[in-house]
Amino acid sequence: MKPLQPYRIPFSGLKTGKHQFEYEIDHLFFDQFVYSIVKNGRLRAAVELEKQETFIILQFHIFGEIELNCDRCLANYFHKIDIKERLIVKFGEDKNWDDDTEEVIVLTKNDYEIDVSLPLYEYITVAVPYVTRCEDVEGVSSCDQEMMNKLKTLSNKAHKQSKDDAMDPRWDALKQIINKN
Repeated sequence: MKPLQPYRIPFSGLKTGKHQFEYEIDHLFFDQFVYSIVKNGRLRAAVELEKQETFIILQFHIFGEIELNCDRCLANYFHKIDIKERLIVKFGEDKNWDDDTEEVIVLTKNDYEIDVSLPLYEYITVAVPYVTRCEDVEGVSSCDQEMMNKLKTLSNKAHKQSKDDAMDPRWDALKQIINKN
């Protein structure tokens, strides 16, 4: 069985009205997306499908935690997310309809199921903050202190080395040659 098969909703056999679907999202889900910035998570997704005669409305509620890397100390940490989104599915003659937007997708009359894996993935990915940092608890950083100390030591060594390089007289001689030209 394909890993994303459970995320396909066969709407053709559903009656008009509201229908509920629930999904568990973890590392197996994210493994299906090769270049995913999220590699792991503990998420639940509640999808409400409201079927009408000419369109379908999907309401997504995704909540839980995603595992991210801290930009400061490179440690993994869990970031809480709570997402509510809406997706409208219209039926048309041609899938190349020009009014395709972020909130509206078009299916042909021959389609019988909706794959919600890509919208779920996109909503989760958009919820990732631009700058990922370990959470500060009561003003104290929860970053890996051992790594922070190592980075500080390496930074000081690089700064000291750059100062030593500036004092090397051979560089001054080379700078004079460049300035003559």
